[in-house]
Amino acid sequence: MTLEIERKYRVKDDSFKPLATKETRIVQGYLSSVPERTVRVRIKGEKGFLTIKGIGSESGASRYEWEKEISVADAQALLAICEPGVIDKTRYLVPHEGHTFEVDEFYGENLGLTVAEVELESEQQQVHRPQWLGEEVTGDARYYNSMLMKTPFSQW
Repeated sequence: MTLEIERKYRVKDDSFKPLATKETRIVQGYLSSVPERTVRVRIKGEKGFLTIKGIGSESGASRYEWEKEISVADAQALLAICEPGVIDKTRYLVPHEGHTFEVDEFYGENLGLTVAEVELESEQQQVHRPQWLGEEVTGDARYYNSMLMKTPFSQW
């Protein structure tokens, strides 16, 4: 199991799109969405994944994560038994000053929400923020995908 350290931000506009080096459609659901442990099933492009995440640190920037690639057929079967709600989004990879931001543009009931995450080596590591980043929302549980399936952006 690895420790995932990241910061999350709202995105102001779509000026990041021409800078993206890759984009991938992602559909995911949750077998368990309790804060102490989330179990996520994801189809990312042409691959399936099962991911388990532990509870976050006090700042919300760190948590344990375990991920295993599974077949798309298995991922589709598991999605059928997930909790109600689905996350549908496109992920853009956007390099900026030595970091790669993962920018997620949401669809469905989360349409209109775009967030960016950047992985860090420590919680104290500084990041040069691109102009298209908005407010930091690290640790705000409303922005966790597992919460967006329960209370979508359109219901805020």
